[in-house]
Amino acid sequence: MTVNILFSDSPERWATYEMPLRRALTKAGIEADLRTDFAPEDVDYIVYAPSSPLQDFTPYTRAKAVLNLWAGVENVVGNETLKIPLARMVDDGLTRGMVEWVAGHVLRHHLNIDFALNRQDGTWTRHVPPLARDRRVTILGLGELGRACGQALAGLGFPVTGWSRSQKDVPGMTCLSGDAGLKQALARADIAVLLLPQTPETENVLNAETLALMPKGAVIINPGRGPLIDDAALLAALDSGQIGHATLDVFRVEPLPADHPYWAHPHVTVTPHIASETRPDTAAEVVAENVRRGEAGLPFVHVVDRKLGY
Repeated sequence: MTVNILFSDSPERWATYEMPLRRALTKAGIEADLRTDFAPEDVDYIVYAPSSPLQDFTPYTRAKAVLNLWAGVENVVGNETLKIPLARMVDDGLTRGMVEWVAGHVLRHHLNIDFALNRQDGTWTRHVPPLARDRRVTILGLGELGRACGQALAGLGFPVTGWSRSQKDVPGMTCLSGDAGLKQALARADIAVLLLPQTPETENVLNAETLALMPKGAVIINPGRGPLIDDAALLAALDSGQIGHATLDVFRVEPLPADHPYWAHPHVTVTPHIASETRPDTAAEVVAENVRRGEAGLPFVHVVDRKLGY
């Protein structure tokens, strides 16, 4: 029996994903009709990105699941017309990309590489960093990405503390939870990496009060979600020296407006939402596996908890 799969995203992304999806579906033994234009009542699965023009799921009466191409689901999870399972993207390519980006920037700040790059003026100034074991890193968010990044950094010798809303147990890391745990995690964060999902509970998790808990001169690295940070509070903390530097990959408005203060601030590094990207080859395998499971009557993987928002 042929499975009808609607790809609902931009034409550019369709050009990138069509062949990897066809290969992955064939490899999984799925006979599929994969298109961008089905009659809604004929669709079995929707491969989806929240930027898609498809915002009303009501006509898709036969569909079994919406399979998100993004790790983030904040722009679709609250859609009241979506009544079927929503699976977020968790794939090895995305995870490895995030680990490499986070590890690179943690090491950049730990080794103070910017100092050397900015002092190519003939002055012989020696700056010897501490060992990794003496630089404390805190990871806010212990989902797939947070766990992977934390364990990679622990493997490099950093003492890593992880914080999440509910208690987790991750080998190689000290795990904390709850409001008291957040305060402890930030108090020991020479470098803080933000990998929380965007929910009402996590918005502005870094604000004037929580930034003041961090060691003076601490570094913030945010490849998670822009609204996790109160921008005005962060700028004030940077100006006062409470925060030494912020490397930011995500923002409330993207692209970041050209007149935003982050661009010109001497203690901010802006990267254009490149920390990690869904890789078509590996993402296609995740989509194909969920279609296979759906057709076999098995539970889908990476299903979003609507109450938690991720």
